[in-house]
Amino acid sequence: MAVDREHVLRSAADLLTRKSTATMDEVAKAAGISRATLHRHFAGRDALVRALESLGIEECEAAVDAARLDDGPAGEAVRRLVREIQPAAGLLAFLYGESQLWEGEPQNDGWARLDARIGAVFQRGHQSGEFRVELTPAWLTEALYGLIASGAWAVQDGRVAARDFPTMVAELLLGGATRREES
Repeated sequence: MAVDREHVLRSAADLLTRKSTATMDEVAKAAGISRATLHRHFAGRDALVRALESLGIEECEAAVDAARLDDGPAGEAVRRLVREIQPAAGLLAFLYGESQLWEGEPQNDGWARLDARIGAVFQRGHQSGEFRVELTPAWLTEALYGLIASGAWAVQDGRVAARDFPTMVAELLLGGATRREES
């Protein structure tokens, strides 16, 4: 029987977003395969996490594409992005907490592409006067990732309803980022 790598990755992503400390045995069981079969596809946890990183980048880039970040006001673009990225939020939360992705080896170029595309919408918000200039695009991008991860964990834990995720994430970020007229 041929093993569907996509199925294995999706099963691993689903399990690891709920239980980041899951063992390779648990990942294999979740995918409905043996540990030996899992190891034929992924030499170890590091290889599996790197494959999940590629999947996460692919899903985030698809969300950025679907959000049409260049259309309309920057705040509306951020709201669309949060809605589009919600299905990948759990995987993003897992990857956000995976320190091995940020140490030692060079960072995956996909993160730099995402940072640049998301940062550009915040830069556009600065230029239009929509966002506070003292909050840099890099900071707002990092804050967005952190809020997405926190929101995903809260939804997974049942503390927040999934339907509330987009509003809670976008409005908390934009509430602090939006430029206010001084009185």
